[in-house]
Amino acid sequence: MVAEPMPKQNDSRVIALVGGGSAGHVVPALPLVDQLLIKQWTVHFIGTRSGFEEKLLRGRNVTFHGIAAGKLRRYLDWRNLTDLGRIAWAVVESLVLLRRIRPKVVFSKGGFVSLPLVFAAWLLRVPVVAHESDLTPGLANRLAAPFVKTFCISFAETVVSRFRGRIVHTGTPIRPELLAGDGDKGRIALALGDKKILLVTGGSLGADRLNQVVREALPTLLQEYVVIHVCGEGKVSGEARTGYLEFEYVSEGWGDLLGAADVVLSRAGANALFELLTLAKLNLLVPLSAKASRGDQVANADYARSQGYSQVLLESALNAQSLCEALSGLEKNRAQHLQRLAEFRRLPTVDLLVDEIEALT
Repeated sequence: MVAEPMPKQNDSRVIALVGGGSAGHVVPALPLVDQLLIKQWTVHFIGTRSGFEEKLLRGRNVTFHGIAAGKLRRYLDWRNLTDLGRIAWAVVESLVLLRRIRPKVVFSKGGFVSLPLVFAAWLLRVPVVAHESDLTPGLANRLAAPFVKTFCISFAETVVSRFRGRIVHTGTPIRPELLAGDGDKGRIALALGDKKILLVTGGSLGADRLNQVVREALPTLLQEYVVIHVCGEGKVSGEARTGYLEFEYVSEGWGDLLGAADVVLSRAGANALFELLTLAKLNLLVPLSAKASRGDQVANADYARSQGYSQVLLESALNAQSLCEALSGLEKNRAQHLQRLAEFRRLPTVDLLVDEIEALT
């Protein structure tokens, strides 16, 4: 729903950001939102009617609007028919909304809610800057590409098919609080002592298979590590073991926990991967399989492995023994991985994105 009343705006510096469907299409936009507000932009954010995106924006001087969203699927499903109707209605909603808020530019972070708004912006001749986090563009961004002026990519190797506009390598925005994380503070807060810390995270929704295998491997893992396990909402086991800490989700202090971690076991979503690379954290990636997704995490993980930044364990090979062996191999090659991570090129992503936005106004 639209949050009213809308803030008084400078008509020459009004922007509409769109993204949603998952936290991965919203969280990377938050540092950009903050910078735009500092630069006196009037910011509108368009997300899904469920409004979970609005929760992530709390505390910011941003007007939120929810529109209809039909999911884009890459397979045959009867729901595609009803969702086509939702997408068509979302285009109508987007046209009405854009005419009302009169943005000078639209910034799209992708996700299925973005396509109708990008198309509406094109119809109204409002320029669009799109950003892709993954190595391979998602379906929404691929379909939106013909209607975009500038396409920003996280990986220099990303190819955007059938796009003839400007392509800019920007990287992915990283939340400032992660960059300011204090590892010593994280250790003290959880009374972690001097033992090495293994931080396990399956992303914002958790990862059932990863959770299961980590718990099966605890007898071996706890011999070497304190294990901090971020399981996902409703997925805490309640298992009491010395040196094993479970959390559903961590918001406050996440930067401190990352700073304290000696090794991170993670999925291979682009946002999580860029956080690990930017912070130069020794990491083992278990990408979501291509059977359960479009294969974007497998591609991200393959890239990170090819560059020497990460070690990868495919979910099809994941069990307690293979996990412990992979971590052991990672530790043996710790110095080489850390050297490659130190060489990772960190871009001023938010500044680059703001430059591209302002170039179109």
